[in-house]
Amino acid sequence: MTPAIALKGVRKRYDTFALHDIDLELPAGQVMGLVGVNGAGKSTLLRLLMGLVRADGGEVEVLGQRLPQAQVAVKREIGYASDDMRLYRGQTLRWHMDFVRSVYPGWDEAYAQDLLKRFDLKEQQKTGGFSHGQRVKALLLLLFARHPRLLLLDEPTTGLDPVARGEVLDALAEVLRDEERSVLFSSHNTADIEQIADSITFLHGGAVLASRDKESFLDGWRRILCRGEWTDALRQLPGVASVRNSAPLIELKTGAFDAATLPALQALGLAVESVEPMPLEDIFVTTVRGSNDA
Repeated sequence: MTPAIALKGVRKRYDTFALHDIDLELPAGQVMGLVGVNGAGKSTLLRLLMGLVRADGGEVEVLGQRLPQAQVAVKREIGYASDDMRLYRGQTLRWHMDFVRSVYPGWDEAYAQDLLKRFDLKEQQKTGGFSHGQRVKALLLLLFARHPRLLLLDEPTTGLDPVARGEVLDALAEVLRDEERSVLFSSHNTADIEQIADSITFLHGGAVLASRDKESFLDGWRRILCRGEWTDALRQLPGVASVRNSAPLIELKTGAFDAATLPALQALGLAVESVEPMPLEDIFVTTVRGSNDA
């Protein structure tokens, strides 16, 4: 099956920032979480996929079409939302709904009405009176109701209160029940990514640090506490990303935990006291710090 997104050696340079040789693929029907701190390159990457900016090098394919050559056709099938998008403050939400329906023949009015109720929005209210959370939900309604094949969401839950965030994530989960729907969801909120993503990509300093399916990330990473004497051989163990010596306790964080890990520690004279799974946020921070130290 043709991937929803395929990037090969993509480069983009600005005066103070650059994307470096990005290789990335999103299979059709899957959700990829793009995790990175502010300034990591998430928004630049999404704008490349939308055809809003042009790559300096490499290949960009979206829904089987090469960009920027096919960007007009591709944009019909993409729903894009970012925190800096604005609605016409003097117009009602109904006006916006009718406008989008006039442009996109795939508009689903019944679904739009369902989302109005789910998001607790009033279609006759002018958007200038919307709160931040209401504005985000209105933007997502306008996207979801036209059933795009690919959703590009740039920090869609930023600034939302817990209730509004839950409503948005529930709506996303519903959209994703359609196996033909593909989503690239960027956020620095790892809890949101962990909740809905099939695969996860860490972006830092304009480069991809790691990209794997979510279960591989969560299954492979462990925080291990040992008791014993320090040895430099600990840093050479497979997958070790962080080692902290707090004698007599030693903490290791590894991204390649398997059946051989604990015997290898015991062979170095260490007594393993605990083995804990790591949340995605800890995995991300450890990966970034490891790249900075490299």
